[in-house]
Amino acid sequence: MDPQAVTDNVLKKKRKLTFVVIGFIFLLSGIEYAVILPTIWMYLQSLDAQPFFLGLVLSAFSLTELLAGPFFGYWSDRTGQTKFVILLSNCFEIAGNFLYFVGISKWLLLSSRLVAGIGAGAGASIFGYLTHTSSSQDRVPVFAMAMACRQAGLLIGPAFNVFLRYCNFNLGPFHVDKFSAPGIFMCALWTLIQLMVLFMFYDLPMKPPEAVAEETDPLLKQTENLSPGFSPSSYGSINTSNMPPIDHNEPTEFTSNPPSTTTVLNSHSASPLISTTPEHGEQDGNANNIQNFEGFLREEIVVLLGAQFVTFFNQTALETLVTPLAQTYLGFQDLQNSILYFLCGIELLIGFLAVRIISRRSSDRVLLVFGLIICIISCIWCLVFLAKPRGGYGVLMGEFVIGVFLQVLGLPFVAVSQVSLFSKLTAERSQGFNHGIRRAVGGIATILGPLWSAGLTEDLYIMLGVMMGLLILVTIMVILSYKYLVEPVNPGIQVMS
Repeated sequence: MDPQAVTDNVLKKKRKLTFVVIGFIFLLSGIEYAVILPTIWMYLQSLDAQPFFLGLVLSAFSLTELLAGPFFGYWSDRTGQTKFVILLSNCFEIAGNFLYFVGISKWLLLSSRLVAGIGAGAGASIFGYLTHTSSSQDRVPVFAMAMACRQAGLLIGPAFNVFLRYCNFNLGPFHVDKFSAPGIFMCALWTLIQLMVLFMFYDLPMKPPEAVAEETDPLLKQTENLSPGFSPSSYGSINTSNMPPIDHNEPTEFTSNPPSTTTVLNSHSASPLISTTPEHGEQDGNANNIQNFEGFLREEIVVLLGAQFVTFFNQTALETLVTPLAQTYLGFQDLQNSILYFLCGIELLIGFLAVRIISRRSSDRVLLVFGLIICIISCIWCLVFLAKPRGGYGVLMGEFVIGVFLQVLGLPFVAVSQVSLFSKLTAERSQGFNHGIRRAVGGIATILGPLWSAGLTEDLYIMLGVMMGLLILVTIMVILSYKYLVEPVNPGIQVMS
């Protein structure tokens, strides 16, 4: 048998096993969320916590995820050791959930979510890994399936809660009840995932680059041969301000390793517009650090990060509001909350699968605009009907369900499209760090969202009004920058401003 064919088969098998493990990691992140969230408010109440403390605990997880994400992403980019990063992060997940299980005080619960949040920071490395090992045209389906796995976890999680709520026994010196059981349950699941990562996850090589067609990039002039092992001098986002955008459903995949010396000349001038030089040099190193962060200030990147922030801010704010609101007006307890999140999980899973199918026939920016419109409709509904609920139980239930349904409906379209666009508009070799920054922005939103919501549960007009204003603002930004929200002609080349 051809040795190359054998090697390809081995790589294909490793790729499948690795993607299975990644799917389970996202699945567990969803299960953890769905198992803990329905009972955490009552857990805190049993420890004499005030309502604002719920916002603190929910934000704590996002705070440490925000700080750990860019670090883990940068680490995996530089070393290529995504497996080790995941193994380390899972240790924090295990420790954090064990502390949640112990839960002898509200401060220990706060600490437990801080520790577990560090483990969630590995998501940046995983998204970078998926970008490196998938082609441009497969980016949306791959991201959609990863997110769908998390939503499947949200779907399965409440089912576990149905059984965990009956726990009432001692485990050594610790008492296991319906509040602490989710902690030890997730601790055991993350331990199993640790074994899967150890034996089934592989650090695969980057997807082989494809040659750039001459008709696509007629101004490229090579002065030296390609150096396969060479990496661009600028680490971070690419700048496409001098490059015409393209908009098509099946973009061509370009190399992320440009020539060691490449010069692109303007047709009206002999001065170079694009120049990439070897990264080994003190002056280049200082310039690279500046370019790394300047790239995130480009118009289209700011718009995508703005969409990320507003979407997650509104989502977490409403999630924080849902449990107290349902308890106050509908009398929901832990079982009803679990059923509610179970139904939301079904809707989200269907939504992500729908995005996966629609993305083959529609561009990322169209999906983004559609998702934002749905979110605006949802916010209007909540502002009109839920800010000051009126009517009987049946009317309140209908208004509540429709509001939650609309909010959940728009999330998959915005989430997948902005992640896909972000990966296409930033440098491929630094995807781990880039996604770390993106997730950090989302982390800030998930910190502020619960705090904003928890502090205004008695004044919903202000809370929902600000959320509505943010949605309108980011939608206007997307419309004004619509022409830039497409993949650049050659994402493998770093353009100097």
